[in-house]
Amino acid sequence: MNLIHSINGPVIKVKNATDFKILEMVYVGKKKLLGEVISVSNDFTVIQVYESTAGLKPGEEVINTGEPISLDLGPGLMGNIFDGIQRPLNKIKERDGNFIVPGSSIETLDSKKEWQVNIIRKVGETISQGDIFADVPETELITHKLMVPYGLKGEIKKICKSGKYKINDVLLELEDQLGQTHQLTMIQRWPIKTARQFKRRLTLSEPLISGQRVIDTLFPIAKGGTAAVPGGFGTGKTMMQHQFAKWCDADIIVYIGCGERGNEMTQTLEEFKELIDPKSNKPLIDRTILIANTSNMPVAAREASIYTGITLAEYYRDMGYHVAVMADSTSRWAEALREISGRLEEMPAEEGFPAYLPSRLSEFYERAGYVENFNKSFGSVSIVGAISPQGSDFSEPVTQNTKRFVRCFWALDKELAYTRHYSAINWNISYSEYINELSKWFNKNVGVNFFLYRQQFISLLAEENKLMEIVKLIGKDVLPDDQKLVLEICRVIRVGYLQQNAFHKEDTYVPLAKQLKMMETILYLNRRAKNIIKEGKAFSLLVNTKIFEKVIKIKYDVPNNNLQIFDDYFKLIDDALNSIK
Repeated sequence: MNLIHSINGPVIKVKNATDFKILEMVYVGKKKLLGEVISVSNDFTVIQVYESTAGLKPGEEVINTGEPISLDLGPGLMGNIFDGIQRPLNKIKERDGNFIVPGSSIETLDSKKEWQVNIIRKVGETISQGDIFADVPETELITHKLMVPYGLKGEIKKICKSGKYKINDVLLELEDQLGQTHQLTMIQRWPIKTARQFKRRLTLSEPLISGQRVIDTLFPIAKGGTAAVPGGFGTGKTMMQHQFAKWCDADIIVYIGCGERGNEMTQTLEEFKELIDPKSNKPLIDRTILIANTSNMPVAAREASIYTGITLAEYYRDMGYHVAVMADSTSRWAEALREISGRLEEMPAEEGFPAYLPSRLSEFYERAGYVENFNKSFGSVSIVGAISPQGSDFSEPVTQNTKRFVRCFWALDKELAYTRHYSAINWNISYSEYINELSKWFNKNVGVNFFLYRQQFISLLAEENKLMEIVKLIGKDVLPDDQKLVLEICRVIRVGYLQQNAFHKEDTYVPLAKQLKMMETILYLNRRAKNIIKEGKAFSLLVNTKIFEKVIKIKYDVPNNNLQIFDDYFKLIDDALNSIK
């Protein structure tokens, strides 16, 4: 019998144990708290417990299971809310109330519910890992595809007819090459810290369109790509992720609330239930999985929540879906690593974080990608990870190490946020490394001028940044008219293009075609105005025409489904500037 020797918060030690394995799942104490083996030596086995250890005492038994911490994967995941170790919070609330009882054991998926199963295979067919043998309408928006578990290949000896079944009912019997029979149900298990396999990884050449202009135009992310969203308190990280989740063209959203404040997490859960999917007019929750792990929950469970979310995303990717993972925030996850590392008395690195922080971050972000699955379908997992650097200090270890492993960096600026500029992405320090891979898609599907206009926007904004240094010293009035024009055009870009109103029906989501037309209109105004300045006419005359304000309001005045109106704006610009004498 293996007994607890010492307890240090979520870290416990077992003395002289020889039958534990690294990353093995164990049950600790009389309450059978869920734990994981993280260190094994001749003297001690170290276990981190994913639940509160309050009331635990030395001498209580530790039971090993022989298997790693794994998830139950099957119908019933979509639209559900889980904690960091995949316990369904709605069921726990019904049974135990508002707080999770330590050692609470409850089935992840409803074993009593009947699902309509449509069988698509026949007796005698040979199927192998990843092949789809049936599909289940999981929600009105998502069809769940039942797949052969990894490592299996053989001939179908028996298969059920289409009809209603429970998740533990045997649907298919498979005989492998050794003559062994395997019974397949709707459920399969997968260890959370092992990436799911795929046939091959593909080039990231298709954008994950969000309808948010500052992202799609200046800093686009690819399907299967990775992005970091660093920002201090109140800069709109969570709001931005909500908007991205609602409008991006991913099929499925996995939202991981990792160590966030309880009231903020509650607001998130309530909002997701009320949001309507704009593409289908059905509840957005029908294609969303929520992982809720608040700051008052055990710190060890924060680590598990990240892996739980990405494993669920990979499972639906294997069905051929495009999945977007929102991790809010990886800083809280890193803080949990730091706390547990301290309790293990490991040598600290920068700011007390463990030396393996970069490798853990890379393991997480490397599980993103666009892949071809074993069943010949194509799917992707895109990761958008929020970072909460203390004091908006982007030089701290989590932000700096994350930059090494992501290719999009959307830096949120507190000054922009405090002036109610949404989204508060600072265009001077943000970047996207997907431009070259995505250029072919944009040229084919949007227009060859899209990235050309984008580059002109970036050049103007960079010039404005330089001029503002001068303006801060000596004021705007001393600038020549051509430089005053640059500042005014950049104001149009900032207010009329980059700033977006999430509560306006025409501005909350903007298709790429309208984004192209908006850029074209602003740059046309810039060219015409520059010619007026070259003719020797005063900049003040340009301002008096009020044309700049009219162009700013394009985002509200031009409906997304009636882009022909942009032709009237070109004429409006010409008429306004031709009236200058």
